[in-house]
Amino acid sequence: PALAQLVAERAAGAGGRFSLGLSGGSLVGILSRDLPLAAAAPARWLVAFCDERLVPPEHPESTAGAYEVS
Repeated sequence: PALAQLVAERAAGAGGRFSLGLSGGSLVGILSRDLPLAAAAPARWLVAFCDERLVPPEHPESTAGAYEVS
């Protein structure tokens, strides 16, 4: 919850426009669980995957696919 709260606070302090780089691994579970509860106006965020592999989203090593499933 602390990481998700920090992200949400930074986004709110940025006037609603916010950029966030996401990696995979354990961060997927943490943010997928906690960030939707803390986030305000996520439609104005720019979200990028920092370590996305060149695999289809349904591949087990796809960061985008992991967030989509979570």
